[in-house]
Amino acid sequence: MARKFLYFIVVCVLLVFAALAALRLWPAALTRIAFAPTGHFQAQAALSANAYRDPAMWYSRPGIANDPARWQPSAPGATAAPGGDVPPFAVFFVHPTSYLDRGQWNAPLDDATAQFRARLFIKGLASPFDQASEIWAPRYRQAAIGAFLSNSPDAQAALDLAYRDVSQAFDAFLAQIGPNTPIVLAGHSQGALLIDELLRKRIAGTPLQARIAMAYPIGWPISVQHDLPALGLPACASADQAGCIVTWSSFAEPADPGMMLERYQHSPAFDKQPRGNNGVLCVNPLTGTVNGAAPASANLGTLVPSADLSTGALVPGVVGAHCGPRGLLLIGNPPAMGPYVLPGNNYHVYDIPLFWGNLHADVARRMRIWATRPH
Repeated sequence: MARKFLYFIVVCVLLVFAALAALRLWPAALTRIAFAPTGHFQAQAALSANAYRDPAMWYSRPGIANDPARWQPSAPGATAAPGGDVPPFAVFFVHPTSYLDRGQWNAPLDDATAQFRARLFIKGLASPFDQASEIWAPRYRQAAIGAFLSNSPDAQAALDLAYRDVSQAFDAFLAQIGPNTPIVLAGHSQGALLIDELLRKRIAGTPLQARIAMAYPIGWPISVQHDLPALGLPACASADQAGCIVTWSSFAEPADPGMMLERYQHSPAFDKQPRGNNGVLCVNPLTGTVNGAAPASANLGTLVPSADLSTGALVPGVVGAHCGPRGLLLIGNPPAMGPYVLPGNNYHVYDIPLFWGNLHADVARRMRIWATRPH
């Protein structure tokens, strides 16, 4: 199964974002009809207080056989961490949307198809964090894909429910790891949004903030002016910095981010002000710095699928990247990653695979730096 995962993950990610691609093809009203969940959001009871004590409520955690987050590319040296051993740390990872049905605003926990897709996503997106001593990735009642095609109260209620589950899982995570273990928060897309909410609502300004060694909420835009101050951590201004935030949104050129920014612009910022369409936080994964730029030679390895999509390998030097004036991570001419690029040259599907090797090294470097700081 490990050798086949890229085939499945590409196909499944295509399905996840097919709804978003339709925004370029159909009027907004038809898109909502086609993809928004039928009916109104129905309130659901909270999970039982001890729900996340059950190992079955986790896709990844210590002791799970065939943990998807522990998959690694087959390329020689892919798991090597330049610079020596990495000190112990624990990762809390939230997977992106894997529920595509229209029947409900939130995924049922027993939806087998959504669970299957989530495990595949975790293989490709959480694997750069494999040097962690612990990786925890919870199941949760994620918002349906249609929640990202609407600014309705139903859509917000669906996201609120997803957040409550993730917050409860985070409590269980904290109870299981050591009291002094450094924490790395990570997620992609919907998962990144929920990590931002954890930082804002649970961590910023509390004693727990001192344990957050890094945050990687990748693939969900953060307004530098209106969102970042509420998260408690600064953006990573230097590659030799820890206790900061790394995030980016990948576009080839010419880039048209209108589809991606539509919901972002119309949802309330953390300071309740309009976000606008500029000032998105961009930390270049090739340089580890805000608004950085680097050529393709700085790319340590892109996770590229084979021609038959049956496997994949890390290939260095595939793409360079620079942060553009609107805060997009621009990667130049469209690279041949596969046919699943979103309209507008949006490489959202490939945010992490494009820079897998650099993210893998970035985590290790920053955790070594964190270990040298007084705590």
